[in-house]
Amino acid sequence: MLESLSSQYSWLEEGTNKPAEVFPLNQKRSGFKPLWRWSDYALMVIAAALCFGASAWAQSKKKTPPPPPADLPGHVNYLAQQLYGVMLDDSAPITDQIQKLVLDHLQEWMADRSPSDVEVRRQMEMAFSELRYPLYAEGAAFAQPWKDQVVVGAGYSLGWTDYDRLNVVAIFSSRQGHSHLVTVTNFVPRTDLHYAFPTQPDGEALRFFIYGFRPGKSQPRLTAIFYSFDGQNLKSLWEAHDVYDGKIDFEKDKVVLRFLREEEYTRELAHRRKPPRHQTIYTVTSAGMEVESEQDIPF
Repeated sequence: MLESLSSQYSWLEEGTNKPAEVFPLNQKRSGFKPLWRWSDYALMVIAAALCFGASAWAQSKKKTPPPPPADLPGHVNYLAQQLYGVMLDDSAPITDQIQKLVLDHLQEWMADRSPSDVEVRRQMEMAFSELRYPLYAEGAAFAQPWKDQVVVGAGYSLGWTDYDRLNVVAIFSSRQGHSHLVTVTNFVPRTDLHYAFPTQPDGEALRFFIYGFRPGKSQPRLTAIFYSFDGQNLKSLWEAHDVYDGKIDFEKDKVVLRFLREEEYTRELAHRRKPPRHQTIYTVTSAGMEVESEQDIPF
């Protein structure tokens, strides 16, 4: 019996690693995955199912954006809020919709009346009444008798940053208690909006100035355009753009323009000197504007 046991365990004495009889058993077991492997696969399947379920739940919870409010101020505000983060050059798809809303309202409101400039401005203020900072809008209107009608200008500046701002000026013809839209101009971007009416020389057209100021890094910039309106179209007779620290005054048939030259201003300040200010006086003529005098004036 001892000899039998000795022969069975002789492999221990010979230093072999494993008995030959064990190899087949181990090879058979190698075909099965350990239990911890199966648990990993199960967890992966559960996680994938949870992710899919969460995604489907999120999709189901996504709501269709609410429609814009039915009232004009609410609808304008609804669109204007989409201007946050939008560059001025990319804003037309939104601002065009706002312009259409406001001008459509004005056309309907003015169709059976000849309103004053104050009434028109109040209508525009109403249209933008729900805007909140940094959104803002300022109305600017005029009503100017001309021939057998009153030419009504309905304008506004709409802004959403300190520098991103655009202008709209709609020209209406009003007579005998009825008004209709004639033409629209957007003037220039980034300025506010003002009007001035010089003495009107004999002629067939109504002439007026639209001007505004654009904020600058150091000084505001003036832009002014002298328009002629023949009853159907606006035509520019004279323009001055981005005038550095520009100031403009209107005195009957005179226009006084005062300004700095940016290069002079920078150079003189660097030497701790006051820069010269320049002044040009124009005379309004039937053809537009002519320079009457130019001179330097104290800073």
